[in-house]
Amino acid sequence: MRRERQASARPSCYDFPMLPPRTCALVGRFTDPRVAESAQAALAHLSARGVTVRVDAAATLAACPGASGVPERELGHGADLMIAVGGDGTLLYAAGLVARHGVPLLGINRGRLGFLTDVMPQDIPACLDAALAGQLEADERPLLLARLHCLDGTHRECLALNDVVLQKLATGRMLDFETRVSGRYVNTHAGDGVVVASATGSTAYALSCGGPIIEPQLDIVVLAPICPHTLSDRPIVVSGRSVIEIRLLERPDTRAQVTCDGTILGTLAPGERLEILRAPERITLLHPPGHDYFRLLRSKLHWGRGDTER
Repeated sequence: MRRERQASARPSCYDFPMLPPRTCALVGRFTDPRVAESAQAALAHLSARGVTVRVDAAATLAACPGASGVPERELGHGADLMIAVGGDGTLLYAAGLVARHGVPLLGINRGRLGFLTDVMPQDIPACLDAALAGQLEADERPLLLARLHCLDGTHRECLALNDVVLQKLATGRMLDFETRVSGRYVNTHAGDGVVVASATGSTAYALSCGGPIIEPQLDIVVLAPICPHTLSDRPIVVSGRSVIEIRLLERPDTRAQVTCDGTILGTLAPGERLEILRAPERITLLHPPGHDYFRLLRSKLHWGRGDTER
């Protein structure tokens, strides 16, 4: 069993629930002309091949004539493939729409960086043909589950592909908070907050906080303090099976906010508890054939000397 789980963590050819997929969902900020252009190109290509394309009926149907309109929160239900057109933020939002439906996710890059959206606009026709033939590489990524335990005994939950962030809110004052990993006390921090990131999210906010770049297939979590008051308060890497617990300590005029991939989960008050653990759900990202994570890093971070592939 252990050998099988390790093998499944590597990218492989994705076996679609229906070959070829008959229903695809498109997500993006289609008021952006560049995003709309790529979305319309994808829509035309898929429609010509008999694929039903869904978009959000409320906001984007006019930008994608010929598509079927459904409420955005229902786009993942019944879809065989979700296509996110835009930057990594768009893909993270799309991941939230499909996380509980097991729908694979493909990203078309019309953003600035694009660690997650790795299909370029000129490659849309070839990539969609590969998707319809089941020839894209599947890359399973774990999700984080953030659970906010409130003083009134209730709790709220949210999933995150990249990171869960605790940060100061409104007052500008530093936060004092305590971290524990699987019940073991780690530290009492003073600063602007902390980023709890998956391996996928190691190249996002955690990276700007001085955290390491983690290969996505590794089962780890990064805790990266935001602007710590003590220079020895450094990012740490713990097992992906860990349960991270964060408690806010009493301090005058303290307010803190919790976000999951940029979506607000709620505020954290002294006496309340934020719990972060591995979610039972996973996200399947689809990549063009020959996808290479380290080549992606070289491209986005301008690594290497010259243009020669080694």
